[in-house]
Amino acid sequence: MPSASSSPSSSSTDRIERSVDIKASVDRVWKALTDHREFSQWFRVNLEGPFVPGRTTKGRIACPGYEHLVMEVEVVAIEPMRLFSYRWHPYAIDSAVDYSKEPPTLVEFRLEPTRDGCRLQVTESGFDRIPASRRDEAFRMNSGGWTEQVQNIAKHAQA
Repeated sequence: MPSASSSPSSSSTDRIERSVDIKASVDRVWKALTDHREFSQWFRVNLEGPFVPGRTTKGRIACPGYEHLVMEVEVVAIEPMRLFSYRWHPYAIDSAVDYSKEPPTLVEFRLEPTRDGCRLQVTESGFDRIPASRRDEAFRMNSGGWTEQVQNIAKHAQA
């Protein structure tokens, strides 16, 4: 199986950045990012519909132990072969909490071609605006989550 390398690019209290070099074309990785069916496979969620700028899509999480949760994202931008972004409520796992009252974070996926394929840069920002009572845990959990997810998309796109 082709290999992928990833690294934390940098972090602060407000943003998480991860990058991965993927041995697949920009076109291939773009499809894995923006086709809701492919995104569902590597992200482990069952999205109900396509990504459309200005619209919300949602779906049930498919990770063991989290199947009772629904992921909901509002698509911000789709700039073909370059940028896909959405807003969501990070680590929104307590079904008794109304996260809609909190400011969302912004997740950006940026692609650039490389000699052997492409580099995917993932940035999630806006953690400093999350309520202090859950900010650190949301940051910690999403930090680990993005480390895993960049590997998931790399494996998916290179398969």
